[in-house]
Amino acid sequence: MKDTHEMLQTIMARSVDFVSESECKSRLQDATTNKRPLRIKYGADPSAPDIHLGHVVGLSKLRELQDLGHTVVFIIGDFTAMIGDPSGKSKTRPQLSREQVQENAKSYQEQVFKVLDRDRTEVRFNSEWFSPMNFEDVIRLSAHVTVAQMLQRDDFAKRYSENQPISLVEFLYPLVQAYDSVMVKADLELGGTDQLFNLLLGRELQKIYGQPPQIVMTLPLLEGLDGVQKMSKSLNNYVGVTDAPTDMFGKIMSVSDELMWRYYSLVLCYTDEQIQPLRTLHPREAKDQLGRAIVQRFHGTEAADSASAEFAKVFSERQNPTDIPSITIPSDEAPGGEVGLLRLLTLANLAPSNAEARRLVQQGGVRIDDVKVDDPRMTVTLHEGMILRAGKRGFAKLSLSA
Repeated sequence: MKDTHEMLQTIMARSVDFVSESECKSRLQDATTNKRPLRIKYGADPSAPDIHLGHVVGLSKLRELQDLGHTVVFIIGDFTAMIGDPSGKSKTRPQLSREQVQENAKSYQEQVFKVLDRDRTEVRFNSEWFSPMNFEDVIRLSAHVTVAQMLQRDDFAKRYSENQPISLVEFLYPLVQAYDSVMVKADLELGGTDQLFNLLLGRELQKIYGQPPQIVMTLPLLEGLDGVQKMSKSLNNYVGVTDAPTDMFGKIMSVSDELMWRYYSLVLCYTDEQIQPLRTLHPREAKDQLGRAIVQRFHGTEAADSASAEFAKVFSERQNPTDIPSITIPSDEAPGGEVGLLRLLTLANLAPSNAEARRLVQQGGVRIDDVKVDDPRMTVTLHEGMILRAGKRGFAKLSLSA
């Protein structure tokens, strides 16, 4: 069992904002004396059905806290998701239907327990306390916050100064998230740095309702595969926890040599002391170990070893993958067994559009039977078993319909 100081250092590790260290120490001492685990709040809006490594940053920290004996209160914002949160964005997030939210929430629960300890997790849906509210309840809750306070939030302030619209519904979002803290009696809430305002508002609302204010901790936002913007499905720079092992490994191998250390720290929770020896390795070897560790976490050791070997086969030994998706080209799309190159790439699901297919060809990223093609206007004569390659990881084997 770690003492209070050691637990505090574990909790604070990798944090950006922490409010406050003295309060957390006091709360930990009280929890130890009374043998009462802290209630660690974490909220997730099921705005998309899948989670990615960006989400794993927070989930990994939650697991560390569970391993210290504390309870995670995982709030699925099924009610909140129908409002839409613009945190870190320049416009309102699209609102979802109740059916979409419920389906996404089901998928979310299946995935988070790839990281969290189910026995130390309390799953709550915030529709539990918001759906029964009437308009009078909403007015009373809204009375606790001023417009001036809301305009202190960076994204609201920026949009207001640029005369961009901000709906009243958006003002309600931070208040709704803050009230979640009251309802679950949170001792500590964590989130990304873009959630700091909302988390601090939770502290203030708890004071108003006569509760001890929660400790607030923010964690860094994980950059996506592009190394610039935060990981996001909408930006297609993500690694999903349900990605196939070979896809997951290949994506990890595509990150920059510098960015991989962030993944070691934020996704795998390696300390600086654990990372330092890895820096002496060749970047290719260090990245291979990173890819193996991440794939192993979600798919097991055998899948990690297989994904590493498959990557070496395709990218180091220049061989075709073991399992190439088979694509059937309808005969009406290829009269006389011929079809335009750009159309072929879209039919084979190797490019989402002709424009993207043209870009791949012009950048030299397209091969047919391992021969580079560079003329986007060319016509391709098809044959059974033809191998198409587009980009680093796109492969298709053609099958001609009768």
